[in-house]
Amino acid sequence: MVSENKLKILNDPIYGFITIPNSLIYDLIQHPYFQRLRRISQMGLSSLVYPGANHTRFHHAIGCMHLMQKAVQTLIFKGVLISEDEENALYIAILLHDIGHGPFSHALENSIVNEVHHEEISLLFMSDLNEKFGGQLSLAIMIFKGNYHRKFMLQLISSQLDMDRMDYLKRDSFYSGVAEGNINSDRLIQMMNVQDDVLVMEEKGIYSIEKFLMARRLMYWQAYLHKTSVVAEMTLTKILKRAKELSQKGISLECSQPLKFFLNNKITFVDFDKKILEIFAQLDDFDVMSAIKNWQFNDDFVLSSLSKMIINRELLKIKMVDEKPTLDEVNLLKNKLASIYSISNKEAGYFVFKGRLKNQAYDKQSEPISILKKDKTVEDIVDSSDQLQLKALSKSVVKYYMCFPKVLLETYLLN
Repeated sequence: MVSENKLKILNDPIYGFITIPNSLIYDLIQHPYFQRLRRISQMGLSSLVYPGANHTRFHHAIGCMHLMQKAVQTLIFKGVLISEDEENALYIAILLHDIGHGPFSHALENSIVNEVHHEEISLLFMSDLNEKFGGQLSLAIMIFKGNYHRKFMLQLISSQLDMDRMDYLKRDSFYSGVAEGNINSDRLIQMMNVQDDVLVMEEKGIYSIEKFLMARRLMYWQAYLHKTSVVAEMTLTKILKRAKELSQKGISLECSQPLKFFLNNKITFVDFDKKILEIFAQLDDFDVMSAIKNWQFNDDFVLSSLSKMIINRELLKIKMVDEKPTLDEVNLLKNKLASIYSISNKEAGYFVFKGRLKNQAYDKQSEPISILKKDKTVEDIVDSSDQLQLKALSKSVVKYYMCFPKVLLETYLLN
């Protein structure tokens, strides 16, 4: 019997050749749970704005693992003691950190499952895989949950300067073409160190960190919170909510069996047993987009109209405003739309709604990015930086928006 070569090399457009470090990592990548990420878009519906943004969570997870390999090598070179088991656990934890994402990344969390976040589902997948792989993921899960005594290991996976953010900024910038998001991940990783089991950045890397935080701020406004991306994702969320509402009333909708299950049942985190996890593992972007292609011809006006908006990219109008829209403003537009299309006020709410966007590149109140100075003291990046704009980046910026069909544009402008 010929044994399979599991020490593969992947060719990545961002980093070049990526090496799979061992057979366990290879087997995890090959598992259907992880292969599903090939069918989950990294940036949701941002391809409606940036046509190149069609990369997947699979790309991102592999890229994160590659950066973690570089980070571990750098820290070991600087004298940080990391055992082989800890090293492997870090690779597993970062590889699987996004495995719980549903179709189009975030839309499902706010529609067909009840406030179940992808981090919670990721842990469920990791626990299930741990059973399948005979407990070999136990340490990775402990680190991922923040229960391991070496704090810096969790910081490499989840913090304000982690492998996750480094990869998605660089990757999303590349595929979207938003050059302002590009960062120097190599430089940032080379500046990493550990003091008292806490991740720190050496003082000479301060300008790279400033660039990283500025890139994050710009990527949020230009890509993740781009108004067309926002209205597209909100429309997708409304489609799934309407489909669930109709299904709960006993109306049968044409879609895949996994999607039908989640439309027909009220699912909370408590309900996520192994059977439901297996059904969730069959869900991906193709289930949702295939359903929407069918639903555009549905007899229900709301479901049909919203589906056509996504399929044909004829989206709702979105207006950014400085002040929070009042309930009276929203009701005026809803009443007008209800009379135009002879629909109920509740149904009009699927087309007319308000919301808020928040952008904060750095949260000083959260776990800080710590700078290791030459005298071995440690201080917050904001206190170390001579850039006044960095203090501004640590402040939260909130913008409000109003969405409505284009047929109401004149009414909105007159209001």
